[in-house]
Amino acid sequence: MSDLSFEAPWRLLLLLAVAAVALAYVLVQRRRTAYAVRFADVDLLESVAPRSPRWRRHLPAALLVTALAFMVTAFAKPAAAVEVPSEAATIVVAIDTSVSMQATDVEPSRFAAAQEAAVQFVEGLPDGIDVGLVSFSGSASLEVAPTDDRDAVVSAIEDLQLGQGTAIGEAVAASVAAAGETALAEGEEPTPTSVVLLSDGSNTQGRSIEESIQIATRADIPVSTIAYGTADAAVSVQGQRVSVPVDTAALETLATDTGGEAYTAESSSELQDVYADIGDQVGTTTEREDVSSAFAGMALLVTLGAAGGSLAWSPRLP
Repeated sequence: MSDLSFEAPWRLLLLLAVAAVALAYVLVQRRRTAYAVRFADVDLLESVAPRSPRWRRHLPAALLVTALAFMVTAFAKPAAAVEVPSEAATIVVAIDTSVSMQATDVEPSRFAAAQEAAVQFVEGLPDGIDVGLVSFSGSASLEVAPTDDRDAVVSAIEDLQLGQGTAIGEAVAASVAAAGETALAEGEEPTPTSVVLLSDGSNTQGRSIEESIQIATRADIPVSTIAYGTADAAVSVQGQRVSVPVDTAALETLATDTGGEAYTAESSSELQDVYADIGDQVGTTTEREDVSSAFAGMALLVTLGAAGGSLAWSPRLP
């Protein structure tokens, strides 16, 4: 159970009573042992009473105390975070189309591998999720507004063209605007909404990363980022070799500060794994679920164990 919380946490104070019961048992046993040693004929007692492991005598009591603790926990109305399938959601995929995507450190090239992985991601999304597409180089462009038409998005991904510059901040702003408008238009209650942004470079044009973080935060839309490519890659620009490293730190900040996840991918297979992980997350939503019955069930099982142990191991003369 993850992220456990309680609707009536004050009831957990009853655990102090359980602790008092356990302490009282220990004190009584010590007193009983001292009394027996003082007044009994130990040799005679050992000759008529069967020997048994000392821990058996105390196990039923220990189980009973454990059962009481489980009962108190159930009484406090525990709830845990569970993942349930999303009935509706909106996600915008933002893909870097700067010329650095020509780099071949990822086979057959960053761009070709990114297109293939994005297509698989879109086609694998569960029903009920609208997906949109934003491309960005020197500026950002909404290629497809969020829709349930997977074919339209796939076709747009396959038709993407490369350009100069890397406007990550503009891409975030365009993606948030498209995702937010769609989510609000679908009903009175906003649907779960997120942005997945893939980039292989640094923000070189348009608004800053800090500005885009503010935009996403105000809209309450998390931005997950994929830092794509290797550190030593380069492309040829007008006959000159230009290094095209990924600004991993900036992308991680963008994801962390907006409540998203930061990923890195240095190969086609890694990129596909990242998209698969993101797909699993956007296909579900987190809800609080009452789990008091689980603790009550554990209390019942432990109580039965205590009763069984007591019947099997209670001291008795033949």
